[in-house]
Amino acid sequence: MNTKRDIDTADATWLRAGTADGSVEVAMLADGYVALRDSKNPGGPVLIFTPSEWTAFTAGVHDGEFDRP
Repeated sequence: MNTKRDIDTADATWLRAGTADGSVEVAMLADGYVALRDSKNPGGPVLIFTPSEWTAFTAGVHDGEFDRP
């Protein structure tokens, strides 16, 4: 079984989401994992979500959980 640390994103296909000033890139990985990174720093840190974590995260986005006050 893979752990998040075992996942290699070197060959991932990254899709940009957002505006030019505040963009993130998302990659759908094997076994349903999802990677997220800052488009301005593609060589920087990458967040890896399990399928259930990604579902919870996107639900929070849609519900406004991360909106600024």
